[in-house]
Amino acid sequence: MTLEQLRIFVAVAEREHVTRAASELNLTQSATSAAIAALESRHAVKLFDRIGRRIALTDAGRLFLGEARAVLARAASAEAVLEDLAGLKRGRLSFAASQTVGNYWLPPLLQAYRARHPGIATTLMIGNTQSVTAAVHDGLADIGIVEGEVDDPHLTIETVAIDEMVLVVSPEHDWAGSAAISPARFGETAWILRERGSGTRRLFEDMLAGAGSSLDALDIALELPSNEAVRAAVEAGAGATVISRLVVAAALQAGTLVLVDAAVPRRGFLALRHKERYVGKAAQAFHALLQEAGQSAA
Repeated sequence: MTLEQLRIFVAVAEREHVTRAASELNLTQSATSAAIAALESRHAVKLFDRIGRRIALTDAGRLFLGEARAVLARAASAEAVLEDLAGLKRGRLSFAASQTVGNYWLPPLLQAYRARHPGIATTLMIGNTQSVTAAVHDGLADIGIVEGEVDDPHLTIETVAIDEMVLVVSPEHDWAGSAAISPARFGETAWILRERGSGTRRLFEDMLAGAGSSLDALDIALELPSNEAVRAAVEAGAGATVISRLVVAAALQAGTLVLVDAAVPRRGFLALRHKERYVGKAAQAFHALLQEAGQSAA
């Protein structure tokens, strides 16, 4: 069993698709299939069920996936120790970020980091708060940055920025240009929300709970898997939403969305790191950049 075989297995397992995994790994489909077949043959175990054109993990495959991720994470930690011997001249740093962070806040920081340390290769995966937390916990990412609450005793959690949240509607909405809207009036309109597990949705739920209400009291017109889909639906007049100002800044400037005066709480962007994993110089350098960015914002 080799680390390359483990990497291939994890990639196929996470995508449940050989061709997509091969593309991500820059391998041919035949080489990817051969690596999985070699694992199954050598250990006389079936890791995947072939169902038509797709595949699914067997019970054995699901058990093996956790162990494979742990081995790869440990290997990455060992590699980071060796790369530190070369200073910041070479190495890699993997990130996972929730959508608001990954699509709007983080890219300029990654560019600044790249300019300072061109020898460090960076990768970024984007999901919701739940999936990012899991990625850092499982060793699939060195650093995670999310906007939702995290409860994992294995992770260090540090607030690195503050995000302004706003209530927005289309210019044709009844609330456009009206006086302040309190949560007591939220039942007057339809709402467009992110999916469960999203930090943006969690903030809205907490906002309602603080006012003695819940989602059950509202007309939830749509639940969508991305900020961009939510923004487009609200622009089209489907209802109201609470979302990061970062996401709707251009739409507000263009006039396709308008702000509604409402007491929406702000939230922190949280940096996550596994307590038991080695923190290399590359990660330390990014942390220093985060601190600089926070001081500049202040």
